[in-house]
Amino acid sequence: MVIIIIRNISKKILISFRNNLLYLLTKNIVFMTLIKNTKPTEGELEILQVLWERKSATVRDVHEELLKVKEAGYTTTLKLMQIMFEKGLVTRDSSSKTHIYQPAVSKEKTQNLFLNKMIDSLFSGSSAQLVMQALGNHKTSKKELEEIRNYLKNI
Repeated sequence: MVIIIIRNISKKILISFRNNLLYLLTKNIVFMTLIKNTKPTEGELEILQVLWERKSATVRDVHEELLKVKEAGYTTTLKLMQIMFEKGLVTRDSSSKTHIYQPAVSKEKTQNLFLNKMIDSLFSGSSAQLVMQALGNHKTSKKELEEIRNYLKNI
């Protein structure tokens, strides 16, 4: 295990590198970034969807949103969010009794991570095969087709 700690007392900043994780602590807000790309699990993606929509939320807020679409225990949601924090998928503000979580990964970067993996593994690297499969298996509205045409014209 390699630990590097840099402290700046005047700004109260702590930087630590441990187990491929970069920790930044400033004013009781901990930011943790995984050095390599971390692919969220299905349950983590459900939590990220809530956080991307709300921008920030408590475990209780996330849990209540999840209950609208599936059965989930509060402690399961709590544990998943703690794991997500350790993986660097979310940040946590610990300055009050109730921790506030925010997404540490963008929706776009996460979509790209999954999409690129899917194109490589399922479609032999062919974006065209992916598009043909998607358009052939789902009912596409006229508006969506027009958006696709406009996008193709612009690239």
